[in-house]
Amino acid sequence: MADKITLRGMTWNHSRGVDPMLATSAQFAKDHPGVEIIWEKRSLQAFADRPIGDMATDYDLMVIDHPHVGEVAGSGHLVAFDQLDRADELAALAVQSVGASHPSYNFDGHQWGLAIDAATPVASFRPDLLEAAPTRWDAVMQLAADGKVALALIPINTLMTFFGLARNQGMAVAEDPDMLMARADAKQVLAMLTDLAAKTDPRCLTLDPIGVLEWMGRTADAPAYCPFGYGYTNYSRDGYCRFPIKFTDAPGVGGNGPRGTVIGGTGIAISSKCKYIDIAADYAFWIAGAACQTKLFFQSGGQPGNAAAWEADSTNAATRDFFRDTRETLETAWLRPRYDGYMGFQDKGGDILHAWLRGDATMPETLDALDHAYRESRA
Repeated sequence: MADKITLRGMTWNHSRGVDPMLATSAQFAKDHPGVEIIWEKRSLQAFADRPIGDMATDYDLMVIDHPHVGEVAGSGHLVAFDQLDRADELAALAVQSVGASHPSYNFDGHQWGLAIDAATPVASFRPDLLEAAPTRWDAVMQLAADGKVALALIPINTLMTFFGLARNQGMAVAEDPDMLMARADAKQVLAMLTDLAAKTDPRCLTLDPIGVLEWMGRTADAPAYCPFGYGYTNYSRDGYCRFPIKFTDAPGVGGNGPRGTVIGGTGIAISSKCKYIDIAADYAFWIAGAACQTKLFFQSGGQPGNAAAWEADSTNAATRDFFRDTRETLETAWLRPRYDGYMGFQDKGGDILHAWLRGDATMPETLDALDHAYRESRA
């Protein structure tokens, strides 16, 4: 009898990150006798902080964030999917990409991951507390003045909202290697973000998007609306939380619509040290494909990255039209920088903005620090 083939994988510790990997691996094992995929998990922050090079030594399969691809593209740690002689499958996934989800894993001419999960900051609200979500910034600020708005303001999410507000207004971000943004633009966006944060509960400074959704979804007197937060279909599904959440497109400044939010999501990658690359690739292409994404991946709690799942009646019926009602935001989302060094700036930039919101720095100090950290990262 042939030896059993075991692949080890690493994902992030949330039902959206773990459950679909367990369900698809169990099905894959049934369809491929003698193959087993074992998944481990770590917190979202620990997952984001651990270098992919370290994970690639210990795991065959990894669920990764696309901003990391710039730092690993030339390292030899990951398998390039475009070198596996599966051009037709790659082409199909490119066509089925939601916004920039698929190309976000392409860097230096190679595809380092396959998008299995799509997300960007979108709006969310409690339909029992709010009839409809505002679509414009001025209406958001009116709700905030009435104490009805929550916002994830831990450092990383503060930075993503800062970027999103800038890109919504067509401002250049990280296009000049010597300057993150034009000073006047950065001051304007920082003032907008500060004005909104000042009208939210101070606990928002300690919350990530999951924390905001937990608050809104499980507490009767929670805020009714959040303008920007990475979407989680789990909270729109019946039975997941006490007060199901309705998700919709993010608001825009003036008549700009929802454009410019910072695309997130996750992709599946294969370690170059994997002994069974063909088998790992079979699994990766299958879970990223339309059939699995629309059915098993979604049904087991995943948030698909494939457009077929976003367009399906079944997925929308189960999520209060999450996919249809946030699609424009995904399609017009901004792909943040991915150069080698960007992740260091992302960590520092979030802390710099958070210090400003806490009142621990002046505006000139904050803007100078952002530019300094950015120039350092580009060096």
